[in-house]
Amino acid sequence: MTKETAIKLFEEKQVRTIWDAEHEKWYISVVDVIEILTGTDRPRKYWSDLKAKLKKEGSELSEKIGQLKMIAEDGKSRITDVADTEQLFRLIQSIPSPKAEPFKLWLAQVAAERLDEMQDPELSIDRALEQYLKLGYSENWINQRLKSIEIRKELTDEWKKRGLKEEQQFATLTDIITKAWSDKSTKEYKIL
Repeated sequence: MTKETAIKLFEEKQVRTIWDAEHEKWYISVVDVIEILTGTDRPRKYWSDLKAKLKKEGSELSEKIGQLKMIAEDGKSRITDVADTEQLFRLIQSIPSPKAEPFKLWLAQVAAERLDEMQDPELSIDRALEQYLKLGYSENWINQRLKSIEIRKELTDEWKKRGLKEEQQFATLTDIITKAWSDKSTKEYKIL
């Protein structure tokens, strides 16, 4: 099993996933998650009913859900509704289930922290430092990382002054710079 198509286990149940290298996102089978969170033996029916309910409530979530081929229980490749992590979190919020409750509590905590950071941006810097230390990075590495962020900000500010558009042009220039010093594209370097 490769990173591109992997089966993850949650409470000893399979959750089918696919890695999209182009968008650098995981896509997860919606019915697999619903089956785990609800315990239903008819997750496709539950998903169908939930989609109808969400649509009636005005939610655009079900319209944003994608479809990809995944290996079904019978071993055949079948079109399956999939969600990226953001969509999956929104979906979990819509499922009344004791198993979904820990996810909902965590999401509420993250949202509260993010709102605090919007009021006091220094909190996000403190949280980043704390996280880097928890991940085992040295203080020297953290200081270098913060300096590189500062330099990157100065560089992108200069690009903006010269009329470059953020999305594609920034990505192209970043790729050129990364290729020049590492002999790898930005994507290849991230993988490394």
